[in-house]
Amino acid sequence: MEESYKSIKIEGKTPNSRVIYLYLNRPSQRNALSREFFTEFPKALSSLDQNPNVHVIVLSGTGDHFCSGIDLKTLSSVTDHSTSTDRGRFSEKFRRDIRFLQDAVTAIERCRKPVIASIRGACIGGGVDIVTACDIRFCSKDAFFSVKEVDLAITADLGTLQRLPAIVGYGNAMELALTGRRFWGLEAKELGLVSRVFGSSYELDQGVRLVAEGIAEKSPLAVTGTKAVLLRSRELTVEQGLDYVATWNSGMLLSDDLKEAMSSNIQKRKPVFAKL
Repeated sequence: MEESYKSIKIEGKTPNSRVIYLYLNRPSQRNALSREFFTEFPKALSSLDQNPNVHVIVLSGTGDHFCSGIDLKTLSSVTDHSTSTDRGRFSEKFRRDIRFLQDAVTAIERCRKPVIASIRGACIGGGVDIVTACDIRFCSKDAFFSVKEVDLAITADLGTLQRLPAIVGYGNAMELALTGRRFWGLEAKELGLVSRVFGSSYELDQGVRLVAEGIAEKSPLAVTGTKAVLLRSRELTVEQGLDYVATWNSGMLLSDDLKEAMSSNIQKRKPVFAKL
């Protein structure tokens, strides 16, 4: 966590905290996603994932906004075809560039640790791509969202169209993606995009901290397993999902964590689990 980044910032609120805060860190640009972000973000997530001291990651934005979407300079650099006069070769490279950008967002799902999105202010375009890949989403009541790509003559391509329908329902996702309209925190809660709405930024910070610290106290094997099984189950039938979790638990369940959870329950004390 000592590495220096241009587009993001990593910090722990307290010494030895098992909850780490990962910030989109371009406040003067409302945390628009620069080209550096798409390299730095997955690198940072991988580093936190491999760090045994990190149990939970809170993803937020510095300043007044979560994320205003992809930086137009980044978009221009990706779509610039002046380097090739061959349409086929440009299109092949363009596809690889899109996949590169997509991979940075999917890094949230690859990370074994839970990622909690803490959203205030704007969450637009690429910001929605990011939060739909997160495991839990909370926002302040003044947060506002927009699947904005359609207004820029773009078919959203970093994950919103794939993930949002499973979160808010197909019909709601279609309406939001086709209109690009702005909707606020309370409607986001009504749609199921966020789990809770807080009255202020301070209440959001405190609420997120309590949830994150609560998860961080649980068995890391159980937490990472729950995330992995839920993500995998999206692509499976119920029967396939049951078979998958049976196989998972046959390898993971009989652990020291299980013994510690049972003994601490009997002894009426807080469990203490080994690092993962």
